Amino acid sequence: MGEHILVTGGAGYIGSHTCKALARQEYVPVALDNLVYGHRQAVKWGPLIEGDLADGTLLRKVLDQYEIKAVIHFAAYAYVGESMQDPGKYFRNNVINTLQLLEAMHQAAVKTIVFSSSCATYGFPDHVPITENQPQRPVNPYGESKLFVERALGWYATAHGFQYASLRYFNAAGADPDVEIGENHDPETHLIPLVIQAALGRRDSIEIYGTDYPTDDGTAIRDYIHVADLADAHVKALRFLGDNGTSVALNLGTGQGYSVREMISAVERATGCRVPFVETSRRAGDPPALVADASKAKATLDWEPRFSDLDTIVTTAWKWFDRPKNKAASVHADEEPNP
Repeated sequence: MGEHILVTGGAGYIGSHTCKALARQEYVPVALDNLVYGHRQAVKWGPLIEGDLADGTLLRKVLDQYEIKAVIHFAAYAYVGESMQDPGKYFRNNVINTLQLLEAMHQAAVKTIVFSSSCATYGFPDHVPITENQPQRPVNPYGESKLFVERALGWYATAHGFQYASLRYFNAAGADPDVEIGENHDPETHLIPLVIQAALGRRDSIEIYGTDYPTDDGTAIRDYIHVADLADAHVKALRFLGDNGTSVALNLGTGQGYSVREMISAVERATGCRVPFVETSRRAGDPPALVADASKAKATLDWEPRFSDLDTIVTTAWKWFDRPKNKAASVHADEEPNP
């Protein structure tokens, strides 16, 4: 039996895919999830501990009972708009509860953590594609909460010898190529599921927020990274820390951006259905383009996205939503909404 890895938020979208990737590499993923957004049925590759990071006693028990060797930390609230309306909720959960986790790890002498960070820490980038050395200037409490944890990890490394990888990823998308797990949110905010729902007639139309951006077709551009490629990067980051003991912050993306109109066209190709849409004004705070420079991650982790071309992302998402048993239920995503 392989090493036990604690995966907080392991019943969520990216967390469940990462548990599968860990199991394939002979780790034993131990999912800790309060099931507020995660789904019990998404935990298939190891034990599920139902609980909350606010419960320090439970954290210490799990770390000891399962002889946890490292932590992959996904558990967080991740709705940007909600964070603007209720910042306290985000700082309590994303910051205070993460500090609870770090203290429990310190007490249990577990010093290795892969942290699910975000491109939201950059705010409005100085230039695109975005490199890791660009200034981090969050423009919402969600991004601020992620940046706080990145900084806290630096201090835990200095004071307690922690080693960490902060993975700043862009727009998680797609579904498990084996169609075992996928995504769906309540409320739904991610672009691809929204467009697929419109194609299937489950919503009247998709809204395009802004058609006057300085892009080729006037709509906002984002870097979409397949969730299976994200999961693979987390496992590779875990191995990197074990082999090198050097902490690192890395962007995870493809370096290729796609516009809202391009995404709609891709869904129409995959489904054979027309996607009804309504053009409306820009949303406040949406940059014209967010695209990663992921060259550092590729070199550091020996990582290369395999599923992140546009048609593969859309086709895997479509196959997941098109399964009869998944038309009413699937698993939740844990990253920031797409425009």
